Amino acid sequence: MDIGNRLPWPLAAFLFLLALAACASPPADDAGRKARVEALYAGYRKDFPTAPEITADAAVALWKKGELLPIDVREPAERAVSTLPGAVTEKEYLADPARFAGKTAVAYCTIGYRSGKWAEAKAKAGLPVANLAGGLLAWLHAGGGLVDAKGDPTKTVHVYGRAWDLAPRGFTAVW
Repeated sequence: MDIGNRLPWPLAAFLFLLALAACASPPADDAGRKARVEALYAGYRKDFPTAPEITADAAVALWKKGELLPIDVREPAERAVSTLPGAVTEKEYLADPARFAGKTAVAYCTIGYRSGKWAEAKAKAGLPVANLAGGLLAWLHAGGGLVDAKGDPTKTVHVYGRAWDLAPRGFTAVW
């Protein structure tokens, strides 16, 4: 075998694994983490092009005024770790959307993919639901908080997997 222009396979494998690990590691600073959230979401956005959306900054502003209805479309195990304050499940919302009149309904998940698909489907069905662009990760970078199952503030966040461990520094990610 001619290895003149090739790396020995053990070295090539090691370099590949090192590159893979670098991609999976979150950036060290919050600006880099936020940028990665934005980049991931931008890549996912093509899968739900007609979903209405709201930026995290705008959602946090609505929350501070008491005008936000966060709708958590994540799995129960994810919601058990933490949620946006005042969040309801999609089942709670769909049981009686009129009950939440006067609030802006915003669906969210970790990064905005699942909630984007959900918001798009609900908008097509005539329900006024926007997707939180960048999900709860963008929410955290915009200064929003989280609560645990008891309703107490928490710094623990369920992030679906290692690739989404992009919450601001100071938060503990679990998956």
